[in-house]
Amino acid sequence: MKSRKKIYEGKAKILYKGPEPNTLIQYFKDDATAFNNKKKAQIPGKGVLNNFISELLMTRLKDINIPNHFVKRINMREQLIRKLEIIPIEIVVRNIATGSLVKRLGIKEGKVLSRPIIEFYLKNDKLDDPIISEEHIIAFEWALPNELEEIISLSYRINDFLTGYFFSLNIRLVDFKLEYGRLWKNDEVSIILADEISPDNCRLWDLKTNKKLDKDRFRQDLGEVDKAYKEVAYRLGVLSESEFKKVIKSDL
Repeated sequence: MKSRKKIYEGKAKILYKGPEPNTLIQYFKDDATAFNNKKKAQIPGKGVLNNFISELLMTRLKDINIPNHFVKRINMREQLIRKLEIIPIEIVVRNIATGSLVKRLGIKEGKVLSRPIIEFYLKNDKLDDPIISEEHIIAFEWALPNELEEIISLSYRINDFLTGYFFSLNIRLVDFKLEYGRLWKNDEVSIILADEISPDNCRLWDLKTNKKLDKDRFRQDLGEVDKAYKEVAYRLGVLSESEFKKVIKSDL
């Protein structure tokens, strides 16, 4: 890692220059942050779990023709990804009312929405990632109209797939955050899913008990954060039954 050129370091990942043109190496850290980096901690092994979980979900999305930046997993903590021109917008898809939606609108916690809601936030930590409208995105040229249309269409498709996929594992997909980028090939550009999909940027509740299996356990001081991530990894099949049993036994 010392000989690599660091391109960017975020709250949960580091990007290094890739071995081939237009590639990057994405390194998953164990750092956990909340409230725009105001709350911080280390969760040992979180980066490894998120690497494997995101690999699986990005691969499944590719299987249904959702283009994304994932190329291959390199090792326990690293992925090879395509280099994109990141669009400075965070897309949040909501299926159940919780989090900031409840605080802003006074909606009852846990209310199942009659249809998924897509919200847009400006990707700017200094401004606390403010919520924005489609008109803001077009007016300030953060994305072109056709690009925004593609982002919305892809986000609904991703939600449809992930909702059913997690449901088959007795997990309710409450909401999640997506990021996109532009992939340039000569003079042609396409919109590609970026970042990761993991318990860091998805709210996941157990289907029967509504137990939280995501970063809200860290945000809300619920404890057992690592155990929740490992449970998601186990249900997805990226953590073996023997490894998961070790987690259970350690709590007895």
